Amino acid sequence: MHIPSRYTPLVFAFMMSCIMVFVVSGFVTWANVGFAEGFVSRWMHAFIIGWPVAMCCILLFANKVRALTEKLTGQAAHNQEQRKTETQHV
Repeated sequence: MHIPSRYTPLVFAFMMSCIMVFVVSGFVTWANVGFAEGFVSRWMHAFIIGWPVAMCCILLFANKVRALTEKLTGQAAHNQEQRKTETQHV
């Protein structure tokens, strides 16, 4: 199956939010109730509630977090210099 590249941000947000919420909701459920009776159903309930929130957060904040990360690590300046160099060679 091939998904068009224009959907990359959406596919990334979907996959990242599923993995993140699956792991975190399982861990928090375990921390709160242990492996008690009904653990899996509580975990899945937490996952179903948490996943849309995580998906929306990734879609809303990914670009801003990426820009801030690039600024903090100096990557933004490196990317600008690289684009200038690529443009000069054309």
